[in-house]
Amino acid sequence: MISVIFVIVGLVLLAAGAEGLIRGTTALALRLGIPPLVVGLTIVALATGSPELAVSVKGALSGNSGISLGNVIGSNISNLALVLGLAALARPMQVRTRLIRREMPVMVGATALLWLLLRDGFLSRADGLLLLALAGTYLFVAYRGALAHRSRPPAAEFDRALEGAWSPRRSVVIASVGLVALIAGAEVLVNGAVEIAKGLGIGSAVIGLTVIAVGTSMPELAASVAAARKQNADVAFGNVIGSNTLNILAVLGITAAIRPFPVVGIRPIDFTVFLGTALLLLALMMRGWVLDRLEGAVLVILYAVYVYSLVG
Repeated sequence: MISVIFVIVGLVLLAAGAEGLIRGTTALALRLGIPPLVVGLTIVALATGSPELAVSVKGALSGNSGISLGNVIGSNISNLALVLGLAALARPMQVRTRLIRREMPVMVGATALLWLLLRDGFLSRADGLLLLALAGTYLFVAYRGALAHRSRPPAAEFDRALEGAWSPRRSVVIASVGLVALIAGAEVLVNGAVEIAKGLGIGSAVIGLTVIAVGTSMPELAASVAAARKQNADVAFGNVIGSNTLNILAVLGITAAIRPFPVVGIRPIDFTVFLGTALLLLALMMRGWVLDRLEGAVLVILYAVYVYSLVG
């Protein structure tokens, strides 16, 4: 029971910490004169993945690499099947072909690359640095693409973004508190998850693939369902696809660069579902660039079957 409470408290701290880190760093960056476009595509994009990063780094440093890798793989599966499935159930989503043709292949490619890197049973520091280099390239290309399609004049955009922004001092305080909450949340969550795994006689990777993965996917779920209800499918899809790509390239890249780790507790079927879910979603979307309620239900059911295969 105590371990369950630890996991819940850890997830709450991670969510609150990520929110504080995003708000604080965004406001500070704007006050320092960094354009909103750059802030959105770099600082916010990376800070959104901070719960996954905190958990993965903590897992690797504490010798629980099953949690590190399971968290990312499980979170990505959850984002594609559960998050987008529920969003489609809330409202069918029509997505621009440009988003599918450009962003989804990048995500699928990153997924396939990770599978190749992990075939030797170890994610080395060199692997991590390669992933980080690709993360930087991905963010730069995204920035250039957004810059080319921007309609608002830079000066007007910057003035609007600055309205109501916190002072530098307050921004630093909020960001610092958020960072502390993230670190504390990861510590409590990983410790609680390890104890639950021991108590149930299962590997820590299973907890990472399920409970932790779904917990760290809650921000994406809330954002994507809200965007779908507002008929903003591009935001719903962009949020998930960008998050999944950066989970692989940035989160695992940073984790492996800090502490290389072995592949523990991840089954071949987990990798198959990991890559297969991305390919299935791409195939569903290419039927008409629409994710309807039936397809959303299929994704949710497939996710439920996968989770049952882990814990059943």
